[in-house]
Amino acid sequence: MMENDDKLEMCPCGSGKSYMDCCEPFITKKKLPDTAEKLMRSRYTAYVKVQIDYILESTHPNHRKDINEKDTRRWAQKSVWDYLEIIKTENGTSEDTTGLVEFIAHYQLKGKIHVYHESATFEKLNDQWFFKEGKPVLPKQVIRNEPKIGRNDPCSCGSGKKYKKCCGK
Repeated sequence: MMENDDKLEMCPCGSGKSYMDCCEPFITKKKLPDTAEKLMRSRYTAYVKVQIDYILESTHPNHRKDINEKDTRRWAQKSVWDYLEIIKTENGTSEDTTGLVEFIAHYQLKGKIHVYHESATFEKLNDQWFFKEGKPVLPKQVIRNEPKIGRNDPCSCGSGKKYKKCCGK
């Protein structure tokens, strides 16, 4: 019965495949991801499944010392993982040796919704992809082309009322 349940369980990475046919073979070391994006998706799934050993093992050897295993495990356990969005990938194919995956992880912690947007770099060593480092993607500054409407300015809808009494309510 358990085996059938695994076939029905959708992979948390959002690929649309079953967990058994997607990230499970990577996390259980039956297969290696052949692209940086597949490694990124399997790492997200490892957080969902609290498979922190996989997170450590799939991190570039030069960067493993930067991970606090105990804190990472506690964070993964306490988080409710909603979904993963892959924004873009650059390189990271089976023929490449480096790649970049920009993603947004949606999760909840202590009842609050969180959105983590990162640009992650990956490197292939001896035919195996590793997560190298991630940098948060900061929101882009909005630059207005027109002046901002003040609360006491006439409303832009043409009603003749002050903005604060009309569309600014």
